[in-house]
Amino acid sequence: MALMLVIAECVGLGLVLAPFAIHRLNIWRWGKNHLEIPVDKVDLPITVLLPVWNEEKVIQLKLNNLAKQEIKTSLLLIDSASTDNTINLANKWLKENPKSFISTEVIILPSRDGKTAAVAKAIDHLSGFEGLIAMTDADAIFDGKALLRARRWFANDTIGAVGATPSRSGNLSGEASHRELYSMTRYGESCYDSTPFLEGSLLVWRSNLVKSTDLNIMSNADDAQIATAVRLAGFRAIQDPELKFTDYMPSTRVGQRRQKVRRAQGLIRHLSRKREKLFDRKMGRFGVILRMQAWMIIISPLLLLMVMVFALLRNFSVLMVGMGQDAELFLHLTALIVEGIFILSWLLMRFEIRVPVLSILGTILVAMEHLNIAMFQALRGNSLHMWAQHEDVRQALAEANE
Repeated sequence: MALMLVIAECVGLGLVLAPFAIHRLNIWRWGKNHLEIPVDKVDLPITVLLPVWNEEKVIQLKLNNLAKQEIKTSLLLIDSASTDNTINLANKWLKENPKSFISTEVIILPSRDGKTAAVAKAIDHLSGFEGLIAMTDADAIFDGKALLRARRWFANDTIGAVGATPSRSGNLSGEASHRELYSMTRYGESCYDSTPFLEGSLLVWRSNLVKSTDLNIMSNADDAQIATAVRLAGFRAIQDPELKFTDYMPSTRVGQRRQKVRRAQGLIRHLSRKREKLFDRKMGRFGVILRMQAWMIIISPLLLLMVMVFALLRNFSVLMVGMGQDAELFLHLTALIVEGIFILSWLLMRFEIRVPVLSILGTILVAMEHLNIAMFQALRGNSLHMWAQHEDVRQALAEANE
């Protein structure tokens, strides 16, 4: 019995970690084919899409940041029924700075239905616009050349969407390792074909490639949905490592975990919704990326739970029955050592202690913890698609830019 459980545990762990090792190797290979930004210029008009909800602490700071861009844009601000002073402050700023944008529109939604629902309504509103839509979050700040650089990519006719790379501030905890791994993955996927996940803090796409029906409003991963829709329309979605934005992490572990679990649920729903594309031969290279992401985000966390069950059963069996042969004892002790390494890696990352090699494993295990929590929340009927506000983030951003 114990021997069978050891074998099942080893096979399970191999299947859990295999996609991460394979994709890491692929990313390293793909990343050698560096992305080259076009030299040619393009004069496509840009409309900035700014979804907001209760952003009174940062809305004027955000508008100032947008107004400092080297190219003039139009602005569409869409508010999801804010209950604070966001709209009054925005209107006041726009009245005092009438020449900051080519044109401005403010849409106030009657109810708060989540960010993706607001983005879908904004896309419908911009259905007649021919140019680029630059979606950005109210708590994301970028330099004055950002939109100019983003627009240059569209001189390449194969590019349909460009995302920026995060430069996070605040109490990062284990975020540094996670972000480094995340950005490296997005860039490698971009070099190979297209990345299915981009950052909504600054994401620019061709307006005619994404329809509101491409978005599932019950999933908060609007940026990933847009990136994938662009690729399914026959264009590439890439992350530019030189196009940066800055935002702040929640200051508490609880806040950070809530943010990660919410994001995890959105990605799970997004990939589940696109499951018919995973084995579609027409997807080509992009299909390879989608399958690997589905394995890492959905299958591996579930397999890890199975491995944990096997480990508990094996240890219980050994305590109750004992080990018969020396070979079985050796396998049991080896399994205990492996389990100890996994638990140590997870604990070190949870308590923000970085140890070479173990930090990589710990980052993966903590990510799978968040993914399993997200799946459990979904099974309970607890949808996390609604806007999640972090007041400490807004306050930190406001204070840092005073």
